[in-house]
Amino acid sequence: MSPVSTATVRRLQQASGELAADCLAAMQVRLDWFARLPAEQRAGVLLVTQTGVANFVAWLTRPGETIRLTAEAFRIAPRDLARRLSLRQTVDLVRVATDVFEDHLPPLAADDAERGLLVEAILRFGREIAFAAATVYAGAAETRGAWDARLEALVVDAVVRGEADDAMVSRAAALGFDPAAAVRVVAGSPVTDSPEELLGELRRHAARSGRSVLVGVQGNRLIVLLSEPDGGVRDRGGLGRLVDGFGPGPVVVGPVAPDLASAHTSAREALAGLRAAPGRPRAPRPVAADDLLPERALCGDAAAHRTLVEDVVDPLERAGGPLLSTLTAYLEGGGALESCARELFVHPNTVRYRLRRVSELTGLAPTVPRDALVLRTALIAARLDPDGLRNPYNERPV
Repeated sequence: MSPVSTATVRRLQQASGELAADCLAAMQVRLDWFARLPAEQRAGVLLVTQTGVANFVAWLTRPGETIRLTAEAFRIAPRDLARRLSLRQTVDLVRVATDVFEDHLPPLAADDAERGLLVEAILRFGREIAFAAATVYAGAAETRGAWDARLEALVVDAVVRGEADDAMVSRAAALGFDPAAAVRVVAGSPVTDSPEELLGELRRHAARSGRSVLVGVQGNRLIVLLSEPDGGVRDRGGLGRLVDGFGPGPVVVGPVAPDLASAHTSAREALAGLRAAPGRPRAPRPVAADDLLPERALCGDAAAHRTLVEDVVDPLERAGGPLLSTLTAYLEGGGALESCARELFVHPNTVRYRLRRVSELTGLAPTVPRDALVLRTALIAARLDPDGLRNPYNERPV
C-alpha cells in the first residue's frame, strides 16, 4: 500500500481529536450498555480510541508496524476497563469506531486515489484492531484459567490434607464454590488421553445437575469435590455420568460432609476406599467408601474398624439376647442353618428368626454372601478392639 500525501496526513492528525469524540458519541447512541458505564470507564474508552486514531495515522505511513501499533491501543487501557468489558462488547466498540472512520476520513483525502486508499486502510486497520483485541482477551483468559487452576489445586490439596482454614474457604469462594454447601469427595484415576476434554465434560455434567465441582490431579489420583444441591439427601444420585471423566479402575465416593471445612473426612474415606478397592474387583463403578469396609479394614484403616463395630456389632449388643452369639455360630459354621441350630441346641426356625433380627438391626442379611463378609469382618474387628466387646465365643445361650 502506497503512503498518502503529507498534506492528507496533516489533515488526519488535526482531525484526530474530533474523530475520537465522534466515535464516543456514536458509541453512546448505538450501544445501550455503553451509556451505563461509569464516567471514568467511558473516559478510558475515549483514551483507547484517541490512541487508536493516532496509531491509524502513524500506520498510514508505516503499515509494517501494524501489530505493534494496534496492540499499543489496548496496553494503555485501564485495568478496571479491561475487566469490565467483555470481548463481545469490545468488538462492538471496534465496529462502531470503524463505521465512524469510514464516514469521516475519506472526505479528507486529496483525490479519489487517496480516498480509495483510506477506505482500504480503514478496513485493514479495523481488522488488525479486532485481532489485537482477541489476542489480548485470549491472553487474559489463559492467565485467569491458569490462576484458577492453581487456586483449585490448592483447595483440593488442603481438603485432602485436612487443613481447613480461612484461606481455603476464601479460595473456594473465589472459584464459585459455596463453602457452606454439603460436599462429597470422589476419588479415582485420571485419564491419559484428552484429559482436558474429559474433565471439561465432567464439569459440564456437574453444572447441568446443579452441582459445583472442584477438580485436582495428584499424581495417579483424580480427586473431585462435588457439592450436593439438596444437602446430601440424595446420596449418590446423578454421579453415574461423572465417572466418565475418570480413567480406568475403581471410582470411590466418600460420604457427605456438611460443608467444605469438614470435607477432609469424606476425602479420607474416599482415598482409603480407593486404596482398598483392588480387593473387590467386581465392585460397582462408582462405589461408596462404606461399601468397601471389609477391604478397608484389611488394609488397616482404623476408621473402617470403628465403623464396622459401631454399625454392626454395637446394635446387636444393645439388643441383648443371643443375637450376637447366634450370628457368630452361623458364620463360623459356614452358613449352615442346621449345624448352627445343633450347636446352639435350638430349633432351626429359632435360628432363622434370630438372623432376621440381625438383618433388621444392621441392614445386612447373613444369608447374602457379601453381607456375610461384612458381618464376619465386623465380628473380627470387635475381637481385635482392645476396648471392644466381650468375645462372642464365650456366649452360648440356648
